[in-house]
Amino acid sequence: MNALLSHVGAVPLEVMRSTTPRRRGVAFALTACALLVGCASRAPVVPMAQQLDRSACPAQTDTLLVLLPGAYSDPAEFVREGYIDAVRERGLSVDVLRVDAHLGYYSNGVIIDRLRADVIAPAQAQGYGSIWIVGISIGGFGGMVYAEERPGELAGIVAIAPYLGERLIATGIDNAGGLARWRAPPVLPEMSPRERRELRVWRWLQAYSNEPPPSDHPPLWLGYGLDDRFAFSHRLLADALHADHVATTEGGHDWPEWMRLWRNLLPRLPLPRCR
Repeated sequence: MNALLSHVGAVPLEVMRSTTPRRRGVAFALTACALLVGCASRAPVVPMAQQLDRSACPAQTDTLLVLLPGAYSDPAEFVREGYIDAVRERGLSVDVLRVDAHLGYYSNGVIIDRLRADVIAPAQAQGYGSIWIVGISIGGFGGMVYAEERPGELAGIVAIAPYLGERLIATGIDNAGGLARWRAPPVLPEMSPRERRELRVWRWLQAYSNEPPPSDHPPLWLGYGLDDRFAFSHRLLADALHADHVATTEGGHDWPEWMRLWRNLLPRLPLPRCR
């Protein structure tokens, strides 16, 4: 992690609002640039750009949903595709923070530092006692890596079609008969940062096969398309979760599927309603 960035002071959410449309950036997977010839991620900025959508409830809420974008998405798409409307339609007493956590934060190794300094710590200081991460694709992966490194800070994670690393690890898990039976290899110094991070996430996810999972593991909900390019890995994780914490839909890796999954999972989440 970048030690300098991790010590940059936080800015209150109220002064981070931005109405300027953001460029559609590649926010896909840690290996996206290996797959897309000539691609380049945007440079991280400090603090992370974000916009707060307050609850329509009359009373102030202590619950915050942090939305992290996914493949080829920017935070404005959560509005255009209906994620915010779906929350309001259910009369939920939650504020929603859309964060421009693009690929640059992952490829530069600062995603955890920036989420902590720019998002989670300011939210805690403002009185939010229940903070969730809702992430699409690499955003789902971001929620997991944050919870793995910062145990006890999140009230829940909703991972929609999450990137879960190279298929090599998932194949090993499948060959072992699933997460519960998998004997995770050690994290070795000679591994690349990406390899270490992906292995650590799978080792952390393995604990969800315990009954009950460790108390420092936030409740995890998973949604994915049956024809998603990452569905092989999704099924391995789904087998370790309670059935009520998993939603599937026909289709692949795009907004129509992600919106159906969000509407499917949203009623299951233990979120407060307006009084």
